Amino acid sequence: MRILIFGAPGVGKGTQAKILSSKLGIPHISTGDMLRSAVENKTEFGLKAKSFMDQGELVPDEIIAGIIKDRLNNPDSEMGFILDGIPRTIIQAELLDRIFIELNAGPLYLLKLDAADDIIIKRLSNRRQCNVCNSIVNLMDFEYKGDCPVCNAENSLIKRRDDEEEVIANRLKVYEESTAPVLDYYKEKAITVHIDGTQKIEAVTRNILEHIK
Repeated sequence: MRILIFGAPGVGKGTQAKILSSKLGIPHISTGDMLRSAVENKTEFGLKAKSFMDQGELVPDEIIAGIIKDRLNNPDSEMGFILDGIPRTIIQAELLDRIFIELNAGPLYLLKLDAADDIIIKRLSNRRQCNVCNSIVNLMDFEYKGDCPVCNAENSLIKRRDDEEEVIANRLKVYEESTAPVLDYYKEKAITVHIDGTQKIEAVTRNILEHIK
C-alpha cells in the first residue's frame, strides 16, 4: 500500500502519518528525515545533496528523487510506505511516477486532511516554545498558568515569529497555490480521500482506516 499524505501546515498530517505507520506496519517517510539520513550515511545522492546544502542552495528534484528511490528500495518498504512532504510540485510528482512504476507496488492512496484556514491559524498561533527545554506546546491543550507544562520552567513560553498570524496566513496561501496543481495531477492516478482534519486525532485515524481498507 502506497500512501501520499497532504495537508496544510498544522493540520496534523505528521501525527496521522506516525499513527498509520504503526497500525499498518509500513514506514512513515518524511522528506526531511530521508534527506538528513542520506547525508549522514554519505550515500551517493546524499553526498550530492550535501554539496548543494553547504552552499545554501535547494537540492535539485532529480537528487531528491534518487534519495527517495534508494529509501523505497529498503526491505521495510516492500509492503508499502507513507510519503510525507513530497511531491510538492508537478515535476516531483512525475519523478515519483517513474519510481512507482519500477517498484510495481500496490494501490496508491492520496490522503488529504482538510481544515478551514481560520481554524489552522487559531491552532498554530496558539503554539509556544519553551526557552528553557525548547519544547513546542499549544495553549489550547492545557490550562495555561505561565509555566512550561513540560519542564515547569516559570514564564518560559515564547511565541515564535513563524507562529504569528500574518506569517501563518502567508504560508497557507503558498501551500494552496503550490498544492492545488499536484492534487489535480493525481485525480486519475490515485484513490483520493478527503478527511476532516479538525476532528479529534482518534476520529481522523478511524476515518482514514475506514477509507483505505
